[in-house]
Amino acid sequence: MMVDKRHPAPTGQAGPAEVPLYGFQPPVGTPFGLEVSTVEDFFAEHDDWPWNPPRPVRVSFHYLIAVTEGELLHDVDHLTRSVAPGQWLWVRPGHTLCWHPPGTARGPFILFEPDVLTPGTARLLAPLTSHEAPAVLSPHPDDATWLHQTALQLLDEHRALGRRPLDVHHALRRSMLESLLLRLANAPGTTPTGAAMAGTGRGDTYGRFADALELHFRELHRAADYAELLGCSVRTLSRAARDTTGKGVRDLIGERRLLEARRLLGGARWDARSVAAHLGFSDTANFGRFFRDRTGLTPAAFASGEDTTAPWDDRTDSDGSHPRRSSYGRLTPEKVSRTSLA
Repeated sequence: MMVDKRHPAPTGQAGPAEVPLYGFQPPVGTPFGLEVSTVEDFFAEHDDWPWNPPRPVRVSFHYLIAVTEGELLHDVDHLTRSVAPGQWLWVRPGHTLCWHPPGTARGPFILFEPDVLTPGTARLLAPLTSHEAPAVLSPHPDDATWLHQTALQLLDEHRALGRRPLDVHHALRRSMLESLLLRLANAPGTTPTGAAMAGTGRGDTYGRFADALELHFRELHRAADYAELLGCSVRTLSRAARDTTGKGVRDLIGERRLLEARRLLGGARWDARSVAAHLGFSDTANFGRFFRDRTGLTPAAFASGEDTTAPWDDRTDSDGSHPRRSSYGRLTPEKVSRTSLA
């Protein structure tokens, strides 16, 4: 189901940069970057990982869990999310996640790579696929039954490999997935973003940049790096960013690094040296200047609680509830052993 794609830290030493990034690797015979199962089957098949012991990881793909029974606890960006029956959990590429021990939760479990979606649908879904979108979605009451039935139909079609020609099989799966996601986009708390409103052209460029930034902000820090990655000029990327957000690429990269620093210093209790290494700063002093220039506080002062406006304080899920602080909140930098799910 997942494969570790991380690269060793340049120093070869253990540290936060060793938290792995998992790529999409479904069971042999699963076609076209889309896998559908149930969360109870996942728990049964992987009874010794990744919750024993719990470890933070990141993924390069999307996954959704539609809870139909019981309660699901799942950490997303160092916050424990409680997902009740009728709600959906959505973990997106680049999110830091951590599983809890198996509980009573049951329901469909959908995993897919971003390029499974057709370009037009991907543009329409930009508000829902962005990193900042809610992790827990409460569908509109008029859509809830339809979503549940469609998820089960998608599961049935996924299990029907060989019943019909492969291209028809995949077209049906993708069609049902896109229909399901477009209905989820109607969930309360999901609002359009600049990237979605842009539609085409520069909006596409910005959307691709935003996705790339989520996966690479730790190691890529220049506009030129992202322009090369996306196959466009720095000028094109800069215009797309300003048209969509009103900000420059450098500012957006800095904001994303700062957000991660605040999360790690506050919620996860990492020290400044570890955060500096994790975010690609040359040394702790350089990171300290970066952090102080943007917050008015040293990393140590922020970590001690002098800033009362930590980024998670005002966050709510789409149902209006506040997510609980992670039970693994005091994560410590450690080298995570290589683990893969097949």
